[in-house]
Amino acid sequence: MKRLPLAAAFWTMCGTAAAEGAPQAAVELYVDTNTRQIFAEPGPGRQRLGRFVQASDEATPAAGVASGTAAAATTGTSGHAPASSPAIVAAKPASSSAKAWYEKIGIRGYVQMRYNQELGEDAKDLKSPGDRFIGREQGFGVRRARVVISGDVTDNMSIYIQPDLASTPSGSSTTHFAQLRDAYADLWLTKDKTWRIRAGQSKIPYGWEDLQSSQNRIALDRADALNSGVRDERDLGVFAYWSPTVAKERFAYLQKSGLKGSGDYGVIGFGVYNGQGANRPDRNDQLHSVVHFSYPFKFANGQYLEVGADAYSGRYKVSTASTTIGGRTFTPGVDAQEAGSTDRRVAAHVVYYPQPFGFQAEWTVGKGPELDIARRTIRTRSLRGGYAQVMYKFDGGFGSLIPYAKWQTYRGASKFDTNTPRMEVDELEAGVEWQPSNAIELAVAYANMRRTDVSTAPHREIDGQLLRVQLQVNY
Repeated sequence: MKRLPLAAAFWTMCGTAAAEGAPQAAVELYVDTNTRQIFAEPGPGRQRLGRFVQASDEATPAAGVASGTAAAATTGTSGHAPASSPAIVAAKPASSSAKAWYEKIGIRGYVQMRYNQELGEDAKDLKSPGDRFIGREQGFGVRRARVVISGDVTDNMSIYIQPDLASTPSGSSTTHFAQLRDAYADLWLTKDKTWRIRAGQSKIPYGWEDLQSSQNRIALDRADALNSGVRDERDLGVFAYWSPTVAKERFAYLQKSGLKGSGDYGVIGFGVYNGQGANRPDRNDQLHSVVHFSYPFKFANGQYLEVGADAYSGRYKVSTASTTIGGRTFTPGVDAQEAGSTDRRVAAHVVYYPQPFGFQAEWTVGKGPELDIARRTIRTRSLRGGYAQVMYKFDGGFGSLIPYAKWQTYRGASKFDTNTPRMEVDELEAGVEWQPSNAIELAVAYANMRRTDVSTAPHREIDGQLLRVQLQVNY
């Protein structure tokens, strides 16, 4: 393909649009920092130029930084705009007050369908909190069916509502119930939108992978060590987030470019929440508190590296019931049951984005309620665990292909299960995700698992291998 210089690329794009009578809609343009080619979508090594529209020869470039770009594109080396080429000017964003609020609301979502095949008889007894379709007598299953309703209601308030239409309530033998995942409002405190207050049911800013949408995640499930801290990654609360402009732009790019970013949860975030998990009321009038830090660094070669740390603390009220273990039937007692058990953790993460090689890892330590079988009581005990993942991103005419390998381990309680039994996890997963277009993703993964089955007593360790396939459609 013949490469055009920067200015010539502008004229080629605009001349084509004018010849076809295309409407003067704004388009975001990106320049490859090495080849100086112009693209209409983000990608590795591409720097955002801004939003542009086609204008007449007499149009005056917009003021500010955009005018410098427009002038450079329209004058060429001689300092005069080509007579046969239309001018390019930066697009001015439409006033948010010019539209009714319902005209600024968007709808999107995705559906994940899975098929799991256990390899060997022992593997049929495997259970995982991240996928209810693992186990005996399972077939195809819809893991997630999400619909997101979001947008700017006013200049200083945004809304986000997300139900899941493929939920299974605790104790139910049927699936595909509708259940709320997110319902919150962002209240912007500054004109540049660097500070915001988020109120409602939303993700708790603890752990990088927990904040990453399942729509973007490469591995099929989240690591248990981090995910065991917050049920469904969400809770009811109020949070404050601060993101300077440069960080906001990087967070947005890491999602739009296909690099699997986790989104903008602030360089700094903090807040309070109930602590009992999503769609559950507080039970002890003891709020949890959380603090979050994460920063995306960008190197001179265009490589992104994100590092951060999180911590939360509170008191969690466990659920107990009669159980039979070792021939003894008992209902465990609970230390500080009225106020709730001590529940606190800290975590750290590092993400080297796949450009094309990538690496990410997280680790957490803390204390929480756990069943002590010998004492027949639930008491505060230590926990630890984390994961490491490597991946490689291939981009070409076939779409995007990302092979990966992930190792995870966890030693600690499953606090959201009845009697908070101890859970031990050692797992190695390898797979590949293929995205032929923005609308379709196909993932195939093999996992060698060693997990505690906490669904029934006595709790036993199960070793098994699993082959999994997931089809995701985005809309």
